[in-house]
Amino acid sequence: MSSLADRLAAASRDRAVANQSSSELETKGPGGRPKKAEAHDSFRELKSTVHNRLLQELGPKLYDANLTQAELERMVRGALQEAMHDEDIILTPADRTRIAQEIADDILGYGPIEPFLRDPDLTEVMVNGCDDIWIERSGKLQRAEGRFNDEQHLRRTIDKIVSRIGRRVDESSPMVDARLPDGSRVNAVIPPLAIDGSLLTIRKFSADPYMADDLVAFGTMSQKTSEFLSACVRGKLNIIVSGSTGAGKTTTLNVLSSFIPSDERIITIEDAAELQLHQDHVLRLESRPANIEGKGAIDIRDLVKNSLRMRPDRIVVGEVRDSAALDMLQAMNTGHDGSICTVHSNGPRDTLARIETMVLMAGMDLPIKAIREQVASAVDLIVHQARLRDGSRRITHVTEVERMEGDVITLQDVFLFDHTKGFDANGRSLGSLRATGLRPKFLEKLAHNNVHVDPMVFARDGG
Repeated sequence: MSSLADRLAAASRDRAVANQSSSELETKGPGGRPKKAEAHDSFRELKSTVHNRLLQELGPKLYDANLTQAELERMVRGALQEAMHDEDIILTPADRTRIAQEIADDILGYGPIEPFLRDPDLTEVMVNGCDDIWIERSGKLQRAEGRFNDEQHLRRTIDKIVSRIGRRVDESSPMVDARLPDGSRVNAVIPPLAIDGSLLTIRKFSADPYMADDLVAFGTMSQKTSEFLSACVRGKLNIIVSGSTGAGKTTTLNVLSSFIPSDERIITIEDAAELQLHQDHVLRLESRPANIEGKGAIDIRDLVKNSLRMRPDRIVVGEVRDSAALDMLQAMNTGHDGSICTVHSNGPRDTLARIETMVLMAGMDLPIKAIREQVASAVDLIVHQARLRDGSRRITHVTEVERMEGDVITLQDVFLFDHTKGFDANGRSLGSLRATGLRPKFLEKLAHNNVHVDPMVFARDGG
């Protein structure tokens, strides 16, 4: 059997072949396989050999709770360089760096998706199987280079992610929501539910959270809209951020929450803790799924009820998707003004319909008119966000919830996205968020809380 050094040298030559022109990549080797595939197989084998030696040398040190992440990284990288040096490996600097980085990513991080998680320009990483990875960049999907060795490699990575926050994924519980240490949202589905192999979806969350000025720079909202929303939050209006999946609701919720004064007691409630608030007095609560016996589940509704006993000045709910809507309305209607939450919907009017439906899910036999009266009394403002076809995320409606007229809740748009300008030659939207010229009725409520809004914010030519 050839030595490790011989096989690494052969793999290096194979990689040189694999990097030639596209016509040469299709040249068949002696076994009838493309040489590019042979090079990839050789490197996977060599990486596995060095990886296994490293695990044998380090053993349980990798799981020593007394080691910091920095100390663990130094130990792994030092042992890795020593292992490669001892084997007298002859490689180009690029190949040596690549092998070292991939092994370090496997041991210290999340394998082949680790480079994508480090890339600040990516917003989503989607693994559709061990050999099929996609990413979202600037709102557009594209296939990424990189793959897991096999299904077991992918499953080990999923287990590493979910086990760190006390979750599990197995045949008895084949779906799981989790989060990475930086707050990025993770969803995993494994067989038998995922027919063609395990699926992993990671919604990345910026380590340095976006602020209002960032959203203005991105075109998500205008400067005047930012000033208006800041006044609404400081004035303790109850606000719902609505939109479809991937529209940027959580980012906007985080920005709105940043407007809350630092001398207030804030309680955040989420399925997976994502919000990153920098105020002094923030209490973070996270729901919990049932254990392996089907017991011990704590849902959003339980946390909302409990938060009312914690003397909150503000309640911020990451997402209301079920009967928790009833408790949220009750909180808004019983003196807990300034609450903020998100709801999945297609528009402001649809947001109200969704809330009605979720309240009915609580099992209370309430007439629709009574529910609508509760909604009209509790909710002051709806901020609706959408992802346009060019991939950009824009606030399209800032809508006041006025009052009941008969059996209907009346709405009034304060800011509305102007689609009439269409798109430029590159497919980018030329529209912008503009004031409608209408002044909201809740300005008196803001004034009562000593918050005043410049009337020019509502001028029709404003943006």
